[in-house]
Amino acid sequence: MKYQDKIIQVEGIITEVHDVGISIDLKGRLGVLKVPMRMVISDYPLKVGQTVAWQLSFIEQVGPEVNEKYVSNLDVLKRRQNEWLKKQNNAEED
Repeated sequence: MKYQDKIIQVEGIITEVHDVGISIDLKGRLGVLKVPMRMVISDYPLKVGQTVAWQLSFIEQVGPEVNEKYVSNLDVLKRRQNEWLKKQNNAEED
């Protein structure tokens, strides 16, 4: 990493609680974050509407190399999803 780390506190509100994870609506209209329960530290039962916070830094690109296997897997996933959607649409038309 080339740059000094600048830690930022990010806050959000819990919008969903499930057995395996939670969804958080980020303050400042930054979007939604879904995390597994194993990543959450809490002394209290988690409930919708509670505020959570965590430390975040900036994302820095590690290098110019592209992971071709990962890109290939994404292409396969997209192709399978499109095929599945076509099958679903055809089944609905019949």
